[in-house]
Amino acid sequence: MFTFIGMGVVIVAIAAGYAMEHGNFHVLFQPAEVVIIGGAAMGSLLIASPGGVAKIVFGGFGKVFAESGINKASYVELLLLLNDIFVKIKKEGLVTVEKDVERPEQSPLFKKYPAILSDSEAIAFITDNIRVMISSNLPPYQLEELMDIDMEASGHERLLAPQSITRVADSLPGLGIVAAVLGVVLTMGKIKEPPEVLGHSIGAALVGTFLGILACYGFLGPMATNLEHKAHARQTYLSVIKTALVTYGADYVPHLAVEAGRRAIPGHDRPSFQEMEALLRKAKGKG
Repeated sequence: MFTFIGMGVVIVAIAAGYAMEHGNFHVLFQPAEVVIIGGAAMGSLLIASPGGVAKIVFGGFGKVFAESGINKASYVELLLLLNDIFVKIKKEGLVTVEKDVERPEQSPLFKKYPAILSDSEAIAFITDNIRVMISSNLPPYQLEELMDIDMEASGHERLLAPQSITRVADSLPGLGIVAAVLGVVLTMGKIKEPPEVLGHSIGAALVGTFLGILACYGFLGPMATNLEHKAHARQTYLSVIKTALVTYGADYVPHLAVEAGRRAIPGHDRPSFQEMEALLRKAKGKG
């Protein structure tokens, strides 16, 4: 939603300012400039994106307009799920959750939280690490190191799209100059034309520079930043899981492990201590 609003504000502000100076919008309509800049940018992106990187990058454009889905409610749901898992382990033993983590889509524990169950990455991160806890006797610091390796790999992949888009954005002003230079070359062929014809031709050439700079700083640059914020938010979400699992693995009681996870949540999305305590008591009463 905010992405569309922001793009609308950029377009309206520029168009309004241009109109206030009685600008001719017909001059800004230069399809050839768009083809040159857009086509060259696309080609440079393909050159710079080997193998499956291109697929990740192009998939990233779609994520710009999608909500991250990570907010206070999703963190609360995550903490409640982790609490349920920890409580079951404490009461019945670690091996009793083996069936739950092997088939989470059929597990009563996970089915209570459909939003998390639909998040394949989060489910894999939780279940894989609980499998490690079941199958080995790793000390907490080694379990944490294992999760850090996993998070580093997934974090690297999430940053591929914003990094590639940033590089393309940085190239757009230069490609705009290329389009402008080609326009000037065409204008030189009209050197014997009247001044009004030359002026229109030079103005059309300069539109290339305008479009390149606008696309860089008004659209692609902010899109890359949007994806970076979402990548960092995702990393924080996984960090909450890691913190809770490592803390519980260090023989903390369930509600303290959940409290450790709560404290790993950024302030604007973090439920208060009292809120979480009330929710845990409510869940305990239902259990």
